[in-house]
Amino acid sequence: MCRWIAYQGEPTFLDALVAEPAHSLIAQSLCAAEAKVVTNGDGFGIGWYGDRDRPGVYREVRPAWSDENLRNLCHQVKASLFFAHVRASTGPAIARANCHPFTVGRLMFMHNGQIGQFCAIKRRVEAMIPDDLYHHRSGTTDSEALFLAAFAHGIASDPIGGMAATLHAVHGLMLKAGLREALRFTACLTDGTDLYAFRWASDGRAPTLYWRQTNGNLVVVSEPLDGDRTQWTEVPQGCVLVARNGRPAVLHGLDEAIAGSRAAKAA
Repeated sequence: MCRWIAYQGEPTFLDALVAEPAHSLIAQSLCAAEAKVVTNGDGFGIGWYGDRDRPGVYREVRPAWSDENLRNLCHQVKASLFFAHVRASTGPAIARANCHPFTVGRLMFMHNGQIGQFCAIKRRVEAMIPDDLYHHRSGTTDSEALFLAAFAHGIASDPIGGMAATLHAVHGLMLKAGLREALRFTACLTDGTDLYAFRWASDGRAPTLYWRQTNGNLVVVSEPLDGDRTQWTEVPQGCVLVARNGRPAVLHGLDEAIAGSRAAKAA
C-alpha cells in the first residue's frame, strides 16, 4: 500500500512535511510503520496549487528516497495546498503515468488502497468513464480509473455524494463478478480550495489515515510524521474529513452516503 500527505493552510514550503520531519513522507517511502509493506519505492508524485488555473504536478518512477530532484523541488516550492504521494504498486507497472496524484482541470486526487482483483472488472470500470474524459486515462491503475469514473457520478459538483455513488457502483461490479478481495479506499480529493479525505473499505479494513489542525493549518497523513501521537486524530473508518476553504475540518459519514446511493439505485 502507498503512503501520502495532504496540506491546506498558510503557504509553506513542501519540504516542511515531505522531507524535514523525523518520519517524513520520504522517510516513509523507505520505512513505513503502518503499511502492509515497509517500502514504498515504486515512484512518487507531488501536486500543488500556485498562481495558475491548474495544479502543478511532478511525478517520477524513482524511489522518493533516492531522487535529489524531489528534495530540491520541495525546498523551493511554497504552496497553501499540496499533495505528496509515495507508491507501492499492487500490480500495475512502475511507470510515471501510474504515479499519483492524478488531475482533471482543477481537481486533484490521490489514493491508497485497491480494487481487489481489478483486472477482472477493469473493462467495466473503464466503461464508466465519461467519453469526454477518457483521454485522461493515461495509466493502468485502478486508482486513476476510479477517479475518472467518479466524474460520471458527479464528483465535480458533489464530491462526497459522487464518490459514494462511485464506490457503491464499483463494489457492485465486484460482487456481480464474484470477486472475494476487498475494495479499500483511503483517498484525498481537492479543487484547490476545499479538501476531502476519505477512509472506507468494503471489509471494514481501510488503510490508516490521521489528521492534525493547528492554527488553521491542516495536515492529513497516512501515518503520523512524528512520534507524538497525542497531536494526531485518526479518521474513523467509513468517514470523510472535509475542510472547506480553510475552515475547521469536520467529519461526515461516508457509510451513510454509500447507503443512500444503494437505496436510490434500488428505488
